Amino acid sequence: MSLTGLDLTQLGRMMDISTVRADSTAEEVEQMITIVKTCRCICASPMPYATPYVVRQLADTPGTVVTGVVSFPSGAEATETKVHMAKELIGMGCRELDMVINVGALKSGRMDYVRQDIQAVVEAAGDVPVKTILEICYLTDDEIARASLLAVEAGAAFIKTGTGWGPRPTTVDTVRLIRRVIGSAAKIKSAGGVRDLDILLELLEAGCDRFGVGVRSAAAIFEEAYRRAGQPLPLLLEPASQAG
Repeated sequence: MSLTGLDLTQLGRMMDISTVRADSTAEEVEQMITIVKTCRCICASPMPYATPYVVRQLADTPGTVVTGVVSFPSGAEATETKVHMAKELIGMGCRELDMVINVGALKSGRMDYVRQDIQAVVEAAGDVPVKTILEICYLTDDEIARASLLAVEAGAAFIKTGTGWGPRPTTVDTVRLIRRVIGSAAKIKSAGGVRDLDILLELLEAGCDRFGVGVRSAAAIFEEAYRRAGQPLPLLLEPASQAG
């Protein structure tokens, strides 16, 4: 798929730029803020300690929200802890939440627990959309399908494929599987392995609505998008020295 029919503003409105690696630096947080502001990205996703600062820095950026990460990256905290975290992040100013499901419980067949865990966070979030992170790199296709349905039943707004911390990237086949299972009941966000423009466009064609992109890859994706569109960069983006 090419950029035909997809303008650069639309591209930004599908991208959540993140600094959620364990080694994300303060410099990368600043770069994320710059990219989000200049390229009109829909969302910035920092780690919780940096969240209040990012919220302040983006307060004057209309149409952009800050996402809070809940139970990141393991998903194994108690439900009560996740609920507390969700409320705390919303209190900081987050207007979306990315919550990791309890992967171990899912793989143990504890489907009611997984559903109730998600539902408790969705209810605590109120009108703040919750994106449920499946961490597909640890799941079979059947588990991906079951987890997607559980998330929809629990009221999730998005099915998100991964944290980006796992050993296997999101694939087109996985996105197609999720879309086939959930239909239009929720949106899909791909994260983990979205490291260049061609991959992003393939995932878009497969049924993705949103993309979680590490700041180390975001600069390279925008550089390539502007180059293909024949437009000058709106800011100096240093080439990504390491995809993330």
